[in-house]
Amino acid sequence: MSVKIDHRKSGLVTVVDLSGKIILGDAANQLLATAKELIGQGERNLLLNLAEVSYVDSAGLGTMVKCYKAATESQGRMKLLNVSGKIRELLRITKLQSIFEIFDDETAAINSFN
Repeated sequence: MSVKIDHRKSGLVTVVDLSGKIILGDAANQLLATAKELIGQGERNLLLNLAEVSYVDSAGLGTMVKCYKAATESQGRMKLLNVSGKIRELLRITKLQSIFEIFDDETAAINSFN
C-alpha cells in the first residue's frame, strides 16, 4: 500500500495522520474507507494531517473531496493540516483550496472546529 493511516482524538476532532502517497487504487480507497468508518462511528470533524504525504494524484484529490463530502453530509467538517508546497499548488491549480480550510498549525486547526 502507498499510504499509511493512523488516527487520534483531540477533543471533538479526529486527527487523521497520513504518510506516503495518496494515489489511485488501494491508497485512495483506504483513505475513503477510513473516513467513512470514522464518520460512521460518530466522528464528524476530521483533520487530515498531510505532513508525511509525499504525493497526491488526481484520484487522491478526488478521494479527499469525497471524504469532505461525507463529513459535511453528516453535519461535520473536514480540514487539512501541514500541506506541502507541491500539494498546496495542486489544490490551487484545481481550485480546491477554496473548498478546504488549510492550516499549518495543529492547535489552530483543532481550535477552528469550535
